[in-house]
Amino acid sequence: MAAKDHIKSIKEALKKSKLDAYIIPSSDPHQSEYVADHWKSRQWVSNFSGSAGLVVITQTHAGLWTDSRYFLQAEQELKGTGMTLHKQNVQGAPEHMDWLRDQLAPGSTVAFDGKCFSISQVESMAKTFGEKGIKIDADVDLISAIWKNRPPLPNGQFFELSEYYTGMSRIERISRIQKAIISQNIQHYLITTLDDLCWVLNIRSNDVEYNPVCIAYAVISQNKTTFFVDSSKVPDSIKKSFAKEKIDIQPYEAIEGFLKKINKTDKIWVDKSTASEWLGSIIKKDQLYSGHNIPKNLKAIKNETEIRHIKHAMMKDGISLTKAFMWLESEVKKREVSEVEIAEKIIESRQIHDDYIGESFGAIIGYGSNGAIIHYHPEKGKCAMVKQKGILLIDCGGQYKCGTTDITRTLALGKPTKEQKLHFTMVLKGNIALSMAKFPTGTRGVQLDILARQFLWQHGLGYLHGTGHGVGFFLNVHEPPQGFTSGLGERAVTIIEKGMLTSNEPGMYVEGSHGIRIENLILAVEDEITDYGEFLSFDTVTLFPIEQKLINTKYLSNHEIKWLNDYHSKVYDLIHPFLTKKEAKWLKEKTKPIK
Repeated sequence: MAAKDHIKSIKEALKKSKLDAYIIPSSDPHQSEYVADHWKSRQWVSNFSGSAGLVVITQTHAGLWTDSRYFLQAEQELKGTGMTLHKQNVQGAPEHMDWLRDQLAPGSTVAFDGKCFSISQVESMAKTFGEKGIKIDADVDLISAIWKNRPPLPNGQFFELSEYYTGMSRIERISRIQKAIISQNIQHYLITTLDDLCWVLNIRSNDVEYNPVCIAYAVISQNKTTFFVDSSKVPDSIKKSFAKEKIDIQPYEAIEGFLKKINKTDKIWVDKSTASEWLGSIIKKDQLYSGHNIPKNLKAIKNETEIRHIKHAMMKDGISLTKAFMWLESEVKKREVSEVEIAEKIIESRQIHDDYIGESFGAIIGYGSNGAIIHYHPEKGKCAMVKQKGILLIDCGGQYKCGTTDITRTLALGKPTKEQKLHFTMVLKGNIALSMAKFPTGTRGVQLDILARQFLWQHGLGYLHGTGHGVGFFLNVHEPPQGFTSGLGERAVTIIEKGMLTSNEPGMYVEGSHGIRIENLILAVEDEITDYGEFLSFDTVTLFPIEQKLINTKYLSNHEIKWLNDYHSKVYDLIHPFLTKKEAKWLKEKTKPIK
């Protein structure tokens, strides 16, 4: 069946069930950004493969809501499906709800599978739709009956990430959560998010592509922990460790029965923004304590051991990318090279390291106009052939046991135009400005975001995506809560604290022509303490040269030139001892000082 047939089947199911609209999100029962194939319902019904988007189907309309990162991609992938693209004005905003409220008559019913929506999302829907007398039904699964040959749940084994990497045992991490709930006289803490669960238990797996997580739930009680997972995934050695550490293993599906059996007088700490509406409906109203996500905030601040390993991961990435980019530069002089081949070469170059596990996301290799498709991912037989002209955007990342990387570089393969150099230089100035920021404790991401945009704005230019996101430690490459963005969501309002690892990635995109982005990962560090309080700054930990052929130096200040020269000197000093003489010579040329 094609996407248009899937849409038709859902419309027929709506009529049969006397429902007026059905919402299909991108997420799974754990509110994940990237999901296992089993839960890619939105992609199955629409053909749209981006990581962010939502489908609404009524009896007469089918629409996809997504943000500016995916507009061009969605237009291409929705062709022939009969689905309309609705362009979101604000990334992450529930604009589909306003559309439905305007389209549907009072008394209509909006349905969805409550397993794939958070409690907070459903509360918001109930308020928005209730204002017009529109009802919601959170217990409707129209997909399962229609989706034939649906992929099963993944069943890969997980492994333990030792204290050598994490710097803290799972007993210590569990204890920190137990202390938090005991202080509030709460008996149980529910963990539903996969990366938080893996961080707490010091485990990793491969249930979700790019994200080294396992599909499971956990309940941390005052004196024990219950882990809900398919026991066949748990190695015997870890089962023995869990038994000693009062961690009880129960089947994945047993979470429902466990929550129902909890003592009626016990309180359960739940993060409404990540726990599913389905789980919320199981917990009795007077049992549910609505609180923040404890492990999310703890894991955002990397400890000294993690920071040391993260810097090793950046060195390894720099070594690998030197090999890959040097190969590309040489190869494109002899022949045309496909975008896919470049992505494969980067993977091959990273595989020289024993602790390399895989990509942290599908590489974005955008040549020419493809670079303007912000989350473009090349496919065999459909991708562009890279020539010795124009510019190429490469955004890629690796998962190492010692850390997660995410880097973007834009390369000039021929002589760049005046416009391209202007765009690149303004993006570079923004990247440097954020990198050089010094700020008092208590500063939020939204307060720093303008530093990266200001120079583009001065030329009437800009970009519509966020400037930066948190990055996990051998976990999800997009890790909340912190970030740099101009909106008012969690990433914007979270205070930047010492030990937070965040991306710095301003960009500029011209549809049909080119895309430019420069991305480094920056670590918040202590700067100084004065009479005016404690100040933080950023340590740029990504180690790879920035393309100098795209820089118009007349726009750079002396401070910016010094930053760039110092950065390139650092890159060369740390990377070249691990390269061949030929590679070191190439790197020396790429990191030579500018005047």
